[in-house]
Amino acid sequence: MTTHLLGIRHHGPGSARAVATRLAELEPDVVLIEGPPEADALAGLTADEGMRPPVALLAYAADDVSSAAFWPFAVFSPEWQALRYAAAAGVPVRFCDLPAAHQFALGDGGSGDGDSGDGGDGRSGDPLAELAAAGGYDDPERWWDDVVESRRDSEPPFEVIAEAMTALREDKRPENLHERRREAYMRTVLRKTRKEGFERIAVVCGAWHVPALADPLPTAAADQSVLKGLPKRKVVCTWVPWTHGRLATGTGYGAGVRSPGWYHHLFTTAEDVTTRWLTRVAWVLREEDLPVSTAHVIEAVRLAETLATLRGRSSAGLAEVDAATRAVLCGGDDVQADLVTRRLVVGELLGEVPETVPQAPLAADLIATARRLRLKREPEVRELDLDLRTPGGVDRSRLLHRLRVLGIPWGAPEISATRSKGTFRETWTLCWEPGYEVDLVAAAVHGTTVPSAAATVVREVVAGKPPLADITTAVEDCLLADLGDALPEVLTALDTRAAADADVARLMAALPSLARATRYGDVRGTDTARLREVADRMLTRVCAGLPPATHGIDEEAAERFCRLIDDVHEATTLLGEAARERWLSALSGLAGRDALPPLLAGRVVRLLHDADLLDGAEVELRLGRALTPGVEPAAGAAYVEGFFAGGALLLVHDERMLRVIDTWLGGIPPDVFTEVLPLLRRTFGAFAGPEKRAIGERAATLSGGAPKAKAPTDEVDEPRAESVLPVLATLLGVTS
Repeated sequence: MTTHLLGIRHHGPGSARAVATRLAELEPDVVLIEGPPEADALAGLTADEGMRPPVALLAYAADDVSSAAFWPFAVFSPEWQALRYAAAAGVPVRFCDLPAAHQFALGDGGSGDGDSGDGGDGRSGDPLAELAAAGGYDDPERWWDDVVESRRDSEPPFEVIAEAMTALREDKRPENLHERRREAYMRTVLRKTRKEGFERIAVVCGAWHVPALADPLPTAAADQSVLKGLPKRKVVCTWVPWTHGRLATGTGYGAGVRSPGWYHHLFTTAEDVTTRWLTRVAWVLREEDLPVSTAHVIEAVRLAETLATLRGRSSAGLAEVDAATRAVLCGGDDVQADLVTRRLVVGELLGEVPETVPQAPLAADLIATARRLRLKREPEVRELDLDLRTPGGVDRSRLLHRLRVLGIPWGAPEISATRSKGTFRETWTLCWEPGYEVDLVAAAVHGTTVPSAAATVVREVVAGKPPLADITTAVEDCLLADLGDALPEVLTALDTRAAADADVARLMAALPSLARATRYGDVRGTDTARLREVADRMLTRVCAGLPPATHGIDEEAAERFCRLIDDVHEATTLLGEAARERWLSALSGLAGRDALPPLLAGRVVRLLHDADLLDGAEVELRLGRALTPGVEPAAGAAYVEGFFAGGALLLVHDERMLRVIDTWLGGIPPDVFTEVLPLLRRTFGAFAGPEKRAIGERAATLSGGAPKAKAPTDEVDEPRAESVLPVLATLLGVTS
């Protein structure tokens, strides 16, 4: 009976190639792989042609999906090659790491791959750094890449790695308790496998663990004392798609590598590695309309190979091709080099899992719906324009909105580049993240299909006594996501909550979203009659409660009501002519109240003027009263700010109104002017440049004509010129 320990790094082409070669030589009877034992039943699925890495084992606690962990595999992962070998050879596979059931119960779950696989053991410091330093390297990643991952035709280095790791573990620094438990369980699985009579056993594990699994093993009793009494939780496992980007170190993944895309290229390319890579780089740059010729590629290959020769390497590595890419293909441009790193060196290849993989019903429904709607789950960010006048556009929109209700933001709404005030167009930014697989599992408690789960979430939102704003958001969600079954309950909750809410400001904040929602019936085919009734009743309450709500309020509250009134004013254009007239009537009554704050009074008067309910003469009269000498300048400035928040064209086209403002400004005492200047600057500073220029030109003619420019003169005012000499002398450091 022989046991062969293959110490590897979790993701590396050299390690993967060495494992595949050694397993073919050994022809083991059973393969043990570092990973969660709960996934033993899933190992056989790797033989399915529909399983295309990168993929990951997902384990989560059955009672709390937030306790979840991933164990990712790429085609260049040694464990994946071991799984594929076992499937092809028909030998059993067992995962031998500490069960996820224990890790979740202990609070250690959530990241997967408990170590870095090349030396991470929970201690402070990096064991690989010690080996790299001994080899004359200051970068452990580069050392491992040179010694192991870039090897193509040499002997697998398992014995050398085992010897190095044994030497490193001879120091007596204390081990992490979690690592001790893991290694104790690995040895327990190894003993059990030996007792079952297997003659040739291959163990594929992180290089750091090799000395802990080498004979002679500690006693079984010693390992059981470490594992005794560990708590457990029920765990569910499945396969999910993964991406190269999520294998990168930059994502925080403990066993991550810097260059998943480069490693994939190294593993899958048999010859002309450098040439083929730099050709792909050129293709990426050309996609961005950057000028890269064949001659550029030839020179880049020459530079990379020359650098490798100068550095004593048998072939160009990532450092050499990166240098050639930056110098030749990117012309030293950091932005272009970063693009190559993101698109190729890291990459965003998304794996696939077959339909035979066990899935939650909700996830299966999403996959089937996305396939029917031809929405591909891709990790690259892309823009999607939808025409809601077509069945396909409406269905895609509904799916994306339903997923947002479930907390799965596969798509994010964007402002369309095609300008349109209609409601028939939507623009989305799509990007699928592997982490959404966990969100799908969590959302499965709400229903077995995407529509039913989203409807349940909306019902839960309006249950109890949620804020009015949450209910109006739920109404909009129902209409956008076509959750017709939940809409009656949500509208009932809205009507009840609005009737009981005496806060006019909250009613005003909620009304615009309802008004917007009434538009969806035209393009989405939704009956919004009940919604209009609710919105109409809310508007009635707003109109009745607005005068007392704005009586005697302070400046901060006045600013808030200005924004609310603007929003409601715009919203009423969507609710029909009767609602619009009722609202304007309420504003007319509000404008006649004496206790209205100046800022709010000016805003209301402007809205009435724009609606043709106040003519120019009436507005001039009201503006003149607000700016009479007996009124505090600060109050007058607030009135001006409220009135001209709607734009400055009135001052350009109405000379009488401009004269009123000009006279008022000229009459402000100098000692008071500095106090009101910030208000005036905020008002006039918001005007567009052409508006300010036109106002200045009109103001210059108010006295009967533009001022005449002074004739040029050669005379110098010597006393004024001499007054600046001390300042200039100080600036220039000249002593007088």
